[in-house]
Amino acid sequence: MKRLGHALLVLVTMGSALAGAAAPATASPAPPSLVFANPDSQALFGSAYAAALQNLLRTNTIAYDAKYDRAGLLDPATGIVRAGGGYAQPWTRDASVNSWNAASLLDPALAKNTLWAVVDKDATGALRVQQDDQQWDQVVWVTAAWHHYLVTGDRGFLENAYRTAADTLAIREHATTAGYNTAYGLFTGASFFNDGIAGYPAPPADATESVSTGSMPWPGVASGMYLSTNELYYAAYVNAANMAETLARPETAGYRARAEALRTAINDHFWNPATGLYDYQLLADGRRGAFQEGTGLAFALIFGVANPAQARSIVSHARELPWGMPDTYPNWARYSDAQPGRHNAIVWPLVQGLWAKALAGQGETNAYAAETARLAKLAGANSGFWEIHHGTTGVVDGGWQRLGDTVKFHWGSEPDQTWSATAFLDMIHTGLFGLTFTDRGLSFTPHLPAGWGDVTLRNVRYRAANLTVTLHGAGAAIRSVAVDGRAARAELPATLTGDHTVDITLAGAPAGDRDGDGVPDAQDRCADTAGTAALTGCPDPAHLEAEDAHNSGGVKTNVNHTGYSGRAFLDGLWAQGASSSFTVHRTTTAPARGPITVRYANANSDTRTMTLSVDGQPLRQVAFPKVSDSWDAWGTTTFADVPLTGRDPVVTLSYGPGDTGAINLDWLAYR
Repeated sequence: MKRLGHALLVLVTMGSALAGAAAPATASPAPPSLVFANPDSQALFGSAYAAALQNLLRTNTIAYDAKYDRAGLLDPATGIVRAGGGYAQPWTRDASVNSWNAASLLDPALAKNTLWAVVDKDATGALRVQQDDQQWDQVVWVTAAWHHYLVTGDRGFLENAYRTAADTLAIREHATTAGYNTAYGLFTGASFFNDGIAGYPAPPADATESVSTGSMPWPGVASGMYLSTNELYYAAYVNAANMAETLARPETAGYRARAEALRTAINDHFWNPATGLYDYQLLADGRRGAFQEGTGLAFALIFGVANPAQARSIVSHARELPWGMPDTYPNWARYSDAQPGRHNAIVWPLVQGLWAKALAGQGETNAYAAETARLAKLAGANSGFWEIHHGTTGVVDGGWQRLGDTVKFHWGSEPDQTWSATAFLDMIHTGLFGLTFTDRGLSFTPHLPAGWGDVTLRNVRYRAANLTVTLHGAGAAIRSVAVDGRAARAELPATLTGDHTVDITLAGAPAGDRDGDGVPDAQDRCADTAGTAALTGCPDPAHLEAEDAHNSGGVKTNVNHTGYSGRAFLDGLWAQGASSSFTVHRTTTAPARGPITVRYANANSDTRTMTLSVDGQPLRQVAFPKVSDSWDAWGTTTFADVPLTGRDPVVTLSYGPGDTGAINLDWLAYR
């Protein structure tokens, strides 16, 4: 996937036509639904889940295209998952990650087509992952393919997948670029995620990134060895062995031996007892880089590269930014908190998702909850799932990159990114519900954080079964399981058919206060958003920052003007359908009427209008007079006599029919 060098070309040639891509010829199965008993959890996590499903199964599912059928294995009646807004292709990394994260479960036929869309044949007819200029990135496909088999039990797929895995690994083992270094017993080439030189310290980069904005043109990257890439090779060998064993092939032992040798080499050359973490890089001359790589640490836990003691150390010592696990850390000398590198100390939701999966796998329920809440908030505050966010402010930000001695280029962050959405879906499926697939069946290892409330996932299709799964209580320890009302174990056989209910009661969650507001999570109605004790841990409606509201229709966070309060302000209220919704938490359910004050910016030549609604019901059109000729100036306006009912009414400002919009929002207050 070429998110750097070819991204601008993709945008120029594809333009806005991507949003109108044709739907696949056959209808996809109805997606699951996620319902929390706690309305605040539903507003935060349930809304993000619904948006992620829309992103994957509607926005980014495109029709069959013969140009991707190089292996001759695609079903013309089934669609393909593209990489996202601005990226039309199902690139290897994206196709693999999106299938692994969610598509194989939610729509197996779609995932299967997407995986085959990045496979081709050589002159002899041998299957192999497509041979493009992202050589180091091919073997992630093997892990996604094995996972697809475990979810679906598709034996025909497995047979072709094994051929593809074996041929691809053989190519990589004998490659002269991004191949195997016998001196270290490791694979060379760029790290899994960092296809831009902004993701690398100096060396192998230099202070001005003078050779290339991409990573592989740099000799030190091409010959260097990186943590995440080698972990993916380890996983590929393990999963190739799993495929071979399932198919009764004699190569099983050979792949397992290569996997173990690679795991030993990773621990010999990357584990750093001084930091309690794995190093990020090992250059060909033996110089090590004691830096943190988010995907590398996640893979160490997910794939079992780390032993239990190392895993505990990683969880204890890994550094996160306020808005999530960064790509690489800390800032390289040529970047800063004000101008973070595109692949440096900045937050990609893809990385957050892998880290949350890793945390859940270690039983770190509160840490998992915090990472999941961050991504849900980023999606809710920015009208969906973007590519990259500033790690300190959470603002949509594509990061910076050097283009020589005097120029530093600021990238855009693309909207509607599929792997950002599937990262969140995996947080729910793998983290919250603990869905774990084997060739024998489906088991559950849930992690329900205190304060989230009971939750139900409906319409989960597993092979020939349709499941409704409910979690009660909190924590990761299972007290009881009932399948269709009868006591059972937390696992289902692969042969199960028809409709079934699974009810899991949990024994309790670790004590904690994730949002640091002094209200324990178990009693906190808004356990992942700082609030007040008077409102059982929910925010005070006397001052609600707009960037913390649920925003849709293109509304997103920004910091390109001054004078705002909080960490950002909101722009994007520029077209019909844009809206910003504020939950007004109250201590009573009794009906009341009161004034709402909004701080805003309007540098247009006239008064602008918006529609004020409560709980989805339009009340009236409201006016925002011009404040100044400068967007750095802010004013307030008050709307009197706004009726509220219930404990958690939702106040929405939207650009509706007949409105003129085009304002920025800073905060809303109800007193």
